[in-house]
Amino acid sequence: MDHRLEQLKVWLNDNGITYQDITPASADASFRRYFRITDAKNTYIVMDAPPEKEDCKPFIHVATLLFDFGLNVPQVLRQDLEQGFLLLSDLGDTVFLSELNNNTVDEMYTSAMKSLLLMQKNKNPDLPTYDKTLLANELALFPDWYLEKQLGITLTAPQKEVLQQMFEILIKNALAQPQVCVHRDYHSRNLMVNKNDAGKPGVIDFQDAVIGAVTYDLVSLLKDCYISWPRQKIEAWVKFFHTEAESLGIINEVSFSEFLRWFDLMGLQRHLKVAGIFSRLKHRDGKTGYLKDVPRTMDYVFDVLERYPEFKPLQKLLGDIL
Repeated sequence: MDHRLEQLKVWLNDNGITYQDITPASADASFRRYFRITDAKNTYIVMDAPPEKEDCKPFIHVATLLFDFGLNVPQVLRQDLEQGFLLLSDLGDTVFLSELNNNTVDEMYTSAMKSLLLMQKNKNPDLPTYDKTLLANELALFPDWYLEKQLGITLTAPQKEVLQQMFEILIKNALAQPQVCVHRDYHSRNLMVNKNDAGKPGVIDFQDAVIGAVTYDLVSLLKDCYISWPRQKIEAWVKFFHTEAESLGIINEVSFSEFLRWFDLMGLQRHLKVAGIFSRLKHRDGKTGYLKDVPRTMDYVFDVLERYPEFKPLQKLLGDIL
């Protein structure tokens, strides 16, 4: 028996929330689950976040922030922090990933970038800082979980030193950029198609938001671990974003070439981290489905290593061990 689901049904009934049907809506890489309930007129989403594993407070806080910024995010209609249940408005069941193709991508990514700019132009939201410690801890996931746990590779002391030197460049790059509100997982599985207003996609899974580098969410979107596009298209989208960000005062006097370098190096940090996270999901959490996306993720890594001479030591290291 699914005791949490039964507990959730009791909570809904106790709160006078009637429904005709309850079905799984989605699960994510955390311990959270989502169910869709249907009543006579509407559908709603119920989040199940076991309180010993997950804290609902950041979700509620960030949802309020992003809603105030003008983004299309779920509204929290009821909450029970003690039990870990939230009743949310329903943004639909169509994620970007299912609709993206060569004919739709320009319009869909433009809408996603405009929502991102809307988020970034709001100054000084009350969020944790994406600082050096967090960046370093994320990068450590690559050797700890991808190289050692997944591939069975034990690095030598000189190899660890090379990796650390390369990581320092990536951390410096992230901290040198303008610091803005960062979703931290702004990609095709966390953006929902809005059938009523295509220009305002639904945004979900934002509870880990921080203040960090201006290119972080952009690289999550354009160098998505679940779908890839030609470099020429990616650079054109980055150019659009750079121009818009300048006009909004999000960045000032930053050349496109410098912005593109920020973007590529931020992507290198993210994709090394993600290779580690996908491996950890298998070995720690028993979730093997993400491993199929590691090759695409590592393709992004090698593409950046090829483009920037300062990463030749990392290119050689990975070439030797992989």
